Amino acid sequence: MANFSKSSVPRFSMDVYQNEYLPEGGREVNAIVTVTATGGGTIGGAVTAPGAHGPGGGPSAAVVIMVDCSGSMDYPPAKMRNAREATAAAIATLRDGTRFAVVAGTHVAKEVYPGGGRLAVADAGTREEARTALRRLGAGGGTAIGTWLRLADRLLAAEEVAIRHGVLLTDGRNEHEAPEDLRRTLEECAGRFTCDARGVGTDWEVKEVTGIASALLGTADIVADPAGLAADFTGMMEKAMGKEVADVALRIWTPVGTTIRYVKQVAPNVVELTGRRTEAGPRAGDYPTGSWGDESRDYHLCVEVPAAHLGQEMLAARVSLVVPQPDGSAHHLGAQGLVRAVWTDDMAASTAINAQVAHYTGQAELARAIQQGLDLRKAGDLDGATARLGRAVQLASASGNADTAKLLAKVVDVVDAATGTVRLKAKVEEADEMTLETRSTKTVRVKK
Repeated sequence: MANFSKSSVPRFSMDVYQNEYLPEGGREVNAIVTVTATGGGTIGGAVTAPGAHGPGGGPSAAVVIMVDCSGSMDYPPAKMRNAREATAAAIATLRDGTRFAVVAGTHVAKEVYPGGGRLAVADAGTREEARTALRRLGAGGGTAIGTWLRLADRLLAAEEVAIRHGVLLTDGRNEHEAPEDLRRTLEECAGRFTCDARGVGTDWEVKEVTGIASALLGTADIVADPAGLAADFTGMMEKAMGKEVADVALRIWTPVGTTIRYVKQVAPNVVELTGRRTEAGPRAGDYPTGSWGDESRDYHLCVEVPAAHLGQEMLAARVSLVVPQPDGSAHHLGAQGLVRAVWTDDMAASTAINAQVAHYTGQAELARAIQQGLDLRKAGDLDGATARLGRAVQLASASGNADTAKLLAKVVDVVDAATGTVRLKAKVEEADEMTLETRSTKTVRVKK
């Protein structure tokens, strides 16, 4: 659990954006909740100047890096070399005092460094020892990702630290483990550590990698060219080292008769949280958000309230930030937001859609349209794929999501972005299609 001294926890604030007005008989209330953390030791996502996080100067942290060492990592041979260099670069980015280990993943998981069921403490000596140990990494064997995650969980659980983080690299499909075994492992590891997942090359399964990251509240991405691994690993570890407090939850209280329809993170990417609720006392539930540094995220809350008469108003939900404790108590982080419902016969007021709600509803639809379109394309339904990807182009254009629009343009020829008129490209590079699918949930922030 985190140490909650004032020096170690960012300052959290919360803003609520909604149209609280409902027509007579109206029951659905939507709100965007923006959570911002500041003063946590990072600037623009990068770690502050060297020395700012010396031993004891930042929160205690432990990191386990899981490197795919299956036989396919030898094709081409440079892939394994790039993976070793990327892992060394990530270890070089760790601040002094961070506990760390490296795991080789095949159809079994093996400790590469330091071994003996323990973690090393980052300093100049252990970084050099790890670099030497990495030279022994070779390729051979199958792929059973659940075994890698279980070993990482055991290693991380042995450390009394505030932040527990995993990094997982794979180049292939999880062929030597039943899907339900991986699913069970993810359920067991959820809430115990966060994990960033990366697919290198183009022979891995996008839904497996993104599913791991989603379940463990980390990031997922593709590194199509193995030569880009070192830069990606360095950036990923810089962000991990910028985390200041772990296990933060959105605690949502609702009054009698009110039902939470869904809760999802909508920026910087779409993450479904509805099914991850844990009860937190009468009419309250906690939704996990993972670890935080200096950053801002947006959440979409949709609640169904009891019908009421014109002129009535009610508190539809109260949102706060907490770090749940093992004894059932919670450390409150000080930020709170209120979601209201007011019934009115003013049609202009009750039919207006809040700009933030409209924007993120569109971004969530954009992610779904991309995923559905690519699935239909793989299934051979070209008309269906064209329709869904055309809708995605239309939504990306309307919302100003330029990065996603560029990725879509590598899969379809855009005739008219405003109307979503597109043609499927006859030939699409596999890396381009996988990049679009992997990054489909990334959103663009609404201009407030």
